[in-house]
Amino acid sequence: MLKDQLFAISLFPYLGFLWFITKSGKTPRLALIGFYVLLIFVAVTIPAGIYAKNVYGEALANVDWLHGSAEVFLTLSNILVVLGFRQAIAADRVDS
Repeated sequence: MLKDQLFAISLFPYLGFLWFITKSGKTPRLALIGFYVLLIFVAVTIPAGIYAKNVYGEALANVDWLHGSAEVFLTLSNILVVLGFRQAIAADRVDS
């Protein structure tokens, strides 16, 4: 179960990243929300993976409806990050 331990440990650098970009005050608000939504994706994926294993005897990736439902949060996170930085770039062009 080394991959599970690595997954759990990887959360700490990401939390540090969130702390720094939040504290900097320079990250566009919508993008910052997107980075935080990624935590929701992680929070949803873990129980979904456990459910897939216990109910279906399969990995989450093999239970399409469950996997797709969890991936919605990853997609939402990506969209928010892109839109946030897009807004910041557009605003910077107008100010210049």
